[in-house]
Amino acid sequence: MVTREDIDSFLIRMDLEYEEVDEGMFLVRGRNSGLPMVAHHGDAVLLIRLKVMDLPDTLEGEMELYRTLLELNATDVVHGAYGIENGELILSDTLELETLDFHELQASMESIELAASGHMEQIRTLAGVEAGS
Repeated sequence: MVTREDIDSFLIRMDLEYEEVDEGMFLVRGRNSGLPMVAHHGDAVLLIRLKVMDLPDTLEGEMELYRTLLELNATDVVHGAYGIENGELILSDTLELETLDFHELQASMESIELAASGHMEQIRTLAGVEAGS
């Protein structure tokens, strides 16, 4: 079983900028985008989450946005999936600690970062959010 200390070691090995903000909860900056991800070491799983954006209260193209997110989940997001929680659009992945290794964690974090940075402009446009908001 992968421990909190193992996760710390994996992040060092990936040469990522990070800090442990609470026991077993790491705030990690993506290597290429600098986007912040949270990696939370739980009892049996490691949860990785990246907040893409706050969703506006009203969405003009709501159906088109949701359809696009579902299509991206099916075709372009290798690890994890887009979801909505408390008015935020997030990308998240859950990894089992029992079988987790360095390469699986690295692939998951890189996939989430790549998806978020690659889809950001399209998603913001569909949500009616201006860049930099």
